[in-house]
Amino acid sequence: MSNSKSGPRTYNQIQLPRKYASGKRRFSIYWTWSYPWEANRDVTELDNRFSTITEVRRVAWPNYETPEFSAQMFLQGISGTLELFHLSTLTFQRVVGEATEQPVAVYQRIDQAGQRCPIDAGVLADTDTLMVFGLDHMVTEQEATLEEIEAIQQFLTREGTCLILGPHHDVGVSSDQKERAMEYAHHGDPLVPRQQRFGKYTRSLMKGLGVPVENRYGLRPAVVKGTNQIAPLNTLRDLDSRGWLKGVTTFNFHPHLPHYALTTDDTKSIRILASQPIDLSRPHPFTEAGNTEFNNFLWMPPTGSRAGDILLADSTIFTTLFGGVESLENFWRNLAMTPLHSK
Repeated sequence: MSNSKSGPRTYNQIQLPRKYASGKRRFSIYWTWSYPWEANRDVTELDNRFSTITEVRRVAWPNYETPEFSAQMFLQGISGTLELFHLSTLTFQRVVGEATEQPVAVYQRIDQAGQRCPIDAGVLADTDTLMVFGLDHMVTEQEATLEEIEAIQQFLTREGTCLILGPHHDVGVSSDQKERAMEYAHHGDPLVPRQQRFGKYTRSLMKGLGVPVENRYGLRPAVVKGTNQIAPLNTLRDLDSRGWLKGVTTFNFHPHLPHYALTTDDTKSIRILASQPIDLSRPHPFTEAGNTEFNNFLWMPPTGSRAGDILLADSTIFTTLFGGVESLENFWRNLAMTPLHSK
């Protein structure tokens, strides 16, 4: 994966140069983590770290018992799990690449070699849709700089731009261990510890850009009764004037998804376009308070000097680790085919 702003881009793990094609949208993925900091975490620590690929193999057995994921062919520590995240977006990259005739650029805030890649004018000049995947654990202290915030503000003054923010879940915030145990039993994923707090980078970026949202909890979606299929989204299509959700009935099942809580009453500046029913058979502090669904797709239309769109959608919606690909591909193509210029 190349971080070079002037070098090759990655597309399905093949390095290709990216050139601007008139009317075709350019996508960039930005992983907010420090790869070395995440990969070098002490695996004896219970909380706030990724699983090793060995732990993934044990829990998901026999799904990863293939030559490709063997110790001879694949990294077995936390770094293997980070590489699995990279692999999981290849179908998205293919679908969007075919729709736009452009390879998807991939950046990491700090890559395997410790090379830093802040979001700056060089990165932003080469993209129209920037996807910020907030998978940095808060303990690794990633935070958007003033220069990055200003660069993105300037980027969003360009017509047709789109910023997709994906702050991940925030599990186990409470100091009450019984409450943490309830959250753990609710999502039911043995790979997620009792506390796993994500997204200091995206949180700081949202604060700097005035995005009135906080990522909270890790909630298990409901499924269709008698099946293991995720329950359909509750969509507000009358507010979706861009057609972001055209042909989209579900996202994919992931056992611990963030609730994008609004911190404003101004429903004109930000619209909740979709929410997801919660699995109410498993108690959680959020459902104990009377909530039955969580916000999972939000849109801030252009306003004032901001000509670009801001969307909030979790990074898992762009991966193939959790199924639901047909409906997701409709969503991905909708994003890809959004016009760059007003008609």
